[in-house]
Amino acid sequence: MKTKFAIGCLVQWYESEIIKEYIETLNKACSSYDGKVLVDITVCVNQQLEKASSIEKLKECIRKINKDTKPYTVNIKYGIHTIADYRRNFNNEYCDKADVLIWGESDMLVPSQMFTILDGLHKQSPVSKYIATFGICKMWDDSWKALEHPDFTDKPFIENDYDNYWSVKYTMTADEMESINSKTIQPEVVVLPEHKFNGCGLVISSEVIKAGVNIPKSVFFVHEDTAFMLMTKKVLGNIPQYVIKNILAVHNRNHPKKRSNIIGEVGDTLNKKRRSNDWYVKANKMSEENCYNLFNPNYKSKTWKDVWK
Repeated sequence: MKTKFAIGCLVQWYESEIIKEYIETLNKACSSYDGKVLVDITVCVNQQLEKASSIEKLKECIRKINKDTKPYTVNIKYGIHTIADYRRNFNNEYCDKADVLIWGESDMLVPSQMFTILDGLHKQSPVSKYIATFGICKMWDDSWKALEHPDFTDKPFIENDYDNYWSVKYTMTADEMESINSKTIQPEVVVLPEHKFNGCGLVISSEVIKAGVNIPKSVFFVHEDTAFMLMTKKVLGNIPQYVIKNILAVHNRNHPKKRSNIIGEVGDTLNKKRRSNDWYVKANKMSEENCYNLFNPNYKSKTWKDVWK
């Protein structure tokens, strides 16, 4: 019997210029797999955090997202809906509908072999509770080395490197990803001694969620992947994290079109644009503090109310 997958992605209205790339690679991966894949696309149209230049521009972005996410039906969220909110809800909703959950992302490129490889991994895993990740680009320190794709891991890390294909700040095309992955004949799967991952493309067996692991509500904005990792360890211990090292899943986290049509942001990089918002700096810090104090009995969690003070 084929493994049943669910893959979910949150799209903020200002990501209208990049979502098409994710959908195109997702469609290719789905068509390469002869089993069932449930696809969830949720669009947040709220402007309390990021504001469009006009109502017409907002409507234009929403129309483009609806067009570029076909053939899938999108769910609309009108209130603040962060990646932490979305992934928490996605886990809860789909753990009873699928065998394996995957965290998609608007700036992700999905490898065409993904579902076929994960089907084999799920069937061969000696345990029902596990997480998995694919190979990633060259990261900023050696703590990520075990996850890096073999073609990338021995490359040099260069600060502010937007030009070399292996760099964390490089924006890769789907053709470049497929060219790298086409060299792989047999997937190389290793088990990490200790969990390490970011949220883009994270693979979770549904039994992990059913056992009680999820993103705590106190983590309301970012660092949801770290919080999930901490909760997994706390609830289930060091369950296997499989890494398919020689299949690359792309995270274009510095895509130049990721934050389009937002008024009031300044800066020549994505990070500077985000941090030009006072609310972002506060929410990022408070959500991070909440994450790293999950098991501190004397710590009181911050909320959006604290951000607006």
